[in-house]
This record gives sequence, structure tokens and C-alpha cells, in this order.
Amino acid sequence: MTNGGWVAFLAIGLAGNAAAQRPAEHATRGAIARANAIDARLHSIIAIDPTAIGQAQAIDARGLRGPLVGIPILLKDNVEAAGPLPTTAGSLALTNNVTGRDAPLVARLRQAGMVILGKANLSEWANIRSTASISGWSAVGGQTRNPFALDRNTCGSSSGSGAAVAAGIVDYAIGTETDGSVTCPASLNGIVGLKPTVGLVSRTHIVPISASQDTAGPMTRTVRQAAELLTVIAGSDPADRATREADRRKLDYAARLDANALRGTRIGVMRFASGFGTDPLLEAALIVLKRQGASLVEIKTFDDKPINANELKVLLTELKVGMNAYLASTPAAVRTRTLADLIAFNKANARTEMALFGQELFEQAQATKGLTDPAYIKARRLSFQAAGPNGIDRMIKAHRLDALVGPTMPAAWKIDAVHGDQFPGSGASSLAAVAGYPHLTVPMGQVKGLPVGLSFIAGKWSDAKILALGYAYEQARGPLPGPHFWNSIEESPPIAPLLEPARR
Repeated sequence: MTNGGWVAFLAIGLAGNAAAQRPAEHATRGAIARANAIDARLHSIIAIDPTAIGQAQAIDARGLRGPLVGIPILLKDNVEAAGPLPTTAGSLALTNNVTGRDAPLVARLRQAGMVILGKANLSEWANIRSTASISGWSAVGGQTRNPFALDRNTCGSSSGSGAAVAAGIVDYAIGTETDGSVTCPASLNGIVGLKPTVGLVSRTHIVPISASQDTAGPMTRTVRQAAELLTVIAGSDPADRATREADRRKLDYAARLDANALRGTRIGVMRFASGFGTDPLLEAALIVLKRQGASLVEIKTFDDKPINANELKVLLTELKVGMNAYLASTPAAVRTRTLADLIAFNKANARTEMALFGQELFEQAQATKGLTDPAYIKARRLSFQAAGPNGIDRMIKAHRLDALVGPTMPAAWKIDAVHGDQFPGSGASSLAAVAGYPHLTVPMGQVKGLPVGLSFIAGKWSDAKILALGYAYEQARGPLPGPHFWNSIEESPPIAPLLEPARR
């Protein structure tokens, strides 16, 4: 062997030895290197935590054991973590929001030995500021881009979490969902996303929208990773009344995974959930389910008018109450103490905050009358009944089902600074979101190179069941291509030649 060969061999040996002796530090430095190499193109990360290497070194020194020990994880930047980074929700109004607090779910991550790598970009204020928003954009983090095609949207609001996992910067991220904000970006970025049962995971020290519908959830590369992460973050929190049953309900979700879980099940196919361009992939996924032993039941119609007519009233009313309470708890350096203050801040900083879209939803929320308003109480009752007891519960009971499946969302649309989001169809996220029931999305293939997901939905506290069903599907489905980092689908090798004139 030449001297150069010996040097290379020695370098490889030293690197392997360092990885064995300092696995957390090695994994963390690797994630930071990947972020430095590719995230300038994606804008998936708002900030790397400067304490990340120190966290990793402390974990290595403690010699902890466990499936997630030493693994770096990104937090959506509406989730608080103790340390020097602010929790901004993507807004310049919260650039001084350094609270020194760990959200309870973050404390659980640390207890499990995970490294808080940093904060992921998001749709500003979790996409509740305007109906004309661009998913994945925030004034702090800029526009998140889809690693499969950089001119395509990542969906929102957990856009950075989805893009960073898809791009391979990390394998684990935390997202939050009010309606579709975990499952849509997971689907469009070709990863696994779980919106747990509302009340299984604490919402304390997370910038809120809706006490009825908010929850944090795992965004990962595989179903097993999502199950591992849920096992860690699930649990009761005395400060969050919705979680009072969580300790009694939580399980070791990874231990419940079973590649044969579909055998003997009855699965309802939500034909009313449209996913433009996803039909061939859905049919292929249904064949996989049947081959794994599931019986399929067609459900062709569902009346979602009570949900559509009432959900926004609920969200805007709860937004004002929750946001005012959250802002009142922030450090004195945060000058915006109420929703009204945020509205005024955006107007005063319109060049940076509102050049792309406005804040009409904030203004509508400010005009709401509180949780005792009869109109709010009626809207919550009607929307919940339609989604839960008269929706998911009724379908499952009437057809003797184990779960429902359907396309999560259509493939990613283009980022459009003129028209905002242009959803080419709709999935079924609102059913599970308004009911507060669990919703898992698992990649099922690609439409012209853009990923789409298959949704699994079931009743309250059925998180373990849908994880097991999704895992069985994932194992039978087989591997899928990773991200291409094409500038656009139209410039990709499979498509570009087809857009040129025929040669004569």
C-alpha cells in the first residue's frame, strides 16, 4: 500500500473510531455538515442551535442507551427549546422570544438522549395569517423549497421539517398540525408524518392556533421512526388539560408494529377525498393492501359541508384566546403582547411582513368574541359532530372498519408569489383534524417525480393501530426514489425532452 493509501486508510479508521466512541457528536456534526452543504437551496432550517455539539458531547459522556440516543432532531420554530435560539413562529415580531423554556415534548426528547439540532422553517404563524399565503414562507426563514423540485411548494405549515427530513439533513423532526400541517408537508416531501390524537402530546410552550385541534407530531423517514418518536413525546402534562388521559393511553408504539397487521382487516377507501393525478398510485396502493390480507370497502360520498362551514369560526376564536395567553407569557423583550399588537406590528413592518400577502385572518380573529360566544360554541359542536361522531366514527361503525385510507394530498404545486397557494384537489385531513383523531401519511409513490402519500385514519386513541397498518403497507410497498433536487419538473430529464418540438 502506498503512503497515500495508508493515510487514507488511517483517516477512515480514525473516523470510524470517533463515530464508535462519540456517536452523538459524530451524528450531530454530520447533520450540521449536510445542512451547510444543501440548505442554502432549501431554506428548511431557520437556525442551527449553537449548543448542539455541546449537547451531543454531554450525551456521549453520559453513556446513555436507547433507540434515539444521540440522534439529532429539528423542531418546527413554533416549539420552544431552552437555549439561545428564539422561538419565532417565522415572524419578525418574535425575534426576541428567547424564553429559556423547554416545551414538555422537548424535555422528553432530551430525556431520551436526542440532540436538539435547531429550528425548522415553517409557514409563518402556522399558516393562519392569510387565505392568500404561500405555504412554506416566513419573514424570518424565507421560502422553503421542495427537494424533489426546487420551484415546487413544500406545503405547510411544517414545511421546513418536511423538507429537511426528505433531503436527508435529519431523519427526525417535530411538526405541528391544526389541519393538515404535518400530513400535507409529509406527503408533498415524500416522508412519513403522524398527527397524533389531540391530547396525546403536550402543547405547552408551543405557539398556538386552536386548543381544539392543535397537536405536535413526528415527521420521519420511516414509520418505525415515527413510532419511536411518538413513544418518547407522548404523555400527560398538568399544564395541558387535553392530555389528562395521555399517560393511561400511551404505548410503546414501535413494539406494536407488525408487518402482518393488515391481515384480516377491513379498510374503508375514502373515494370522496380527491387527489388530482394520484388515482393510479392509489389503485396500486389498494392492490398492496389487498395482497397483505385487507378487505376493502368503498365509501364514495361524505357530506363535509358542516365542517367547511364551521371550522374557521372555531380556529379564529381559539386563535385570539390562545395567542393572547401565549404572548403574555413571553419575555419582556417581546413587545407584541396581544394579537392586536401583532396586527399593528405587521402594518408597521409591511415591507418585510406583508409584501407577499396580508393578514385578513388575524383581523377576523381579533373581531371574535371569545369562548363563551354562542356562535363559537355552536360552530365547534357542529364541526366536531360532523367530523367525529357523524364522520369517522359512523363510517367505521357502519362498515365494521379498522381504518380509513385515501390520498393525503395531490402532488406539490408551484411556488406562486402572485396567486399564493393553488391546491389542485383536497385530501382528507380536515376529518381527522376537526375530530382530533390520529392521521398517518406514508409515501405511496410519485407523480412525474413528485411524491404523494397514502393516509391512514381511525378513531380517537387509535394511534398504535394506524402506525401498525401504515408500517405493514410500507414494508410491502418497497423502496421509493429519493429527492432529485431538480430546479423544476419541466427541466428534469424525463420531462424536458417531451416539452420540445418534434424533430422533422
